Amino acid sequence: MKSITTLSLLTALFITFTSSASTLTETNYQMGGFIKANARYVSGNIAFQDSWAGGGIVAEEAKRTQFSAQESRLNVKVTHGEVMGFAEIDFVGSSQGNPIISNSYSPRLRHAFIQYEHITAGQTWSRLVNTSTFAETADLGGPLVGQAMVRQALLGYDIDNWQFSLENPYTYGTKKPSDNDEKKWIDTSNDYIPDAIVRYNQSGDWGNASLSSLFRYLDPADSAQFGVGFSVAAKIYTFGKDDLRVQLHYGNLGRYVGTDAAKDIINGQLETSTSMMFAYRHFWSEQLRSSLFYGRTSTQVEQTDRNHFGINLFTNLTRELEVGFELGRYQIDDATPEFNPIESPQGSSNYAQLSVQFHL
Repeated sequence: MKSITTLSLLTALFITFTSSASTLTETNYQMGGFIKANARYVSGNIAFQDSWAGGGIVAEEAKRTQFSAQESRLNVKVTHGEVMGFAEIDFVGSSQGNPIISNSYSPRLRHAFIQYEHITAGQTWSRLVNTSTFAETADLGGPLVGQAMVRQALLGYDIDNWQFSLENPYTYGTKKPSDNDEKKWIDTSNDYIPDAIVRYNQSGDWGNASLSSLFRYLDPADSAQFGVGFSVAAKIYTFGKDDLRVQLHYGNLGRYVGTDAAKDIINGQLETSTSMMFAYRHFWSEQLRSSLFYGRTSTQVEQTDRNHFGINLFTNLTRELEVGFELGRYQIDDATPEFNPIESPQGSSNYAQLSVQFHL
């Protein structure tokens, strides 16, 4: 009887303690995201893309219209004391059904990370990415061909104006041809040293700017190569509510910049790329605004040259509901690299896009 009484007392004390602790440290949940509907028309000899990335296939002249809601996005943020967790999905690029029946799209993980004090762990934006410098566009992501735009798993440490991270290593590219090996793409089984990024941020009433350095050790087929790249990004307020957004990138950045406009290694050689993105946003009135933007990446070894420019008009019908219309052009002006005597493709496509976005 005494042991039962003692157990009951301990149970009561535990329940009382945990109840008090949960009251002191509440768990907060925040849901977010948006529903986005697009109507997109593309005409030209670069094959249709849901949004322009830095790649592209030159094909026959064609015209295509597509309606879609796959860019819709859902997220949840959970905060408990000093710990914060964030997860987000969308439905881009993962078709499950088809236009004949359902137009279904599978969820795609964008973010899943934990923050505790100065530490970030999980999948989120690479520390090379300054999201405040993305242009406001109807085309998803804007001129990706000139931007740093990578999400991946990382371990980050932030203190004051400094950010440090170790990020998932991956070598994207092709190896030098061999008579005994017909495989073109690099074997990534030897990616074992994380990429390292150091970033410094500064902000004020004038806007914000970031300076980043990327350090990489690439070791495909036991041929060690060290890569270094640099990135500058800024959002600067100009007149009234207007702003200028800029990104400049140079070095062995490979997959980090241009969204498939440049590889890490091409034909066994370490690639060097130069990328830029400029966007100016002007407010015609409190709600009506336009962005004029341009992005470009060129490479030294593969001699690719890709660019994307456009102009748009956005307005808010309510605080949560916005409508945008955009005209633009994506162009491939690749040269012929010495190691590839086959003529490199060149082409362009024009597009028009209407988007309606409801922020949740």
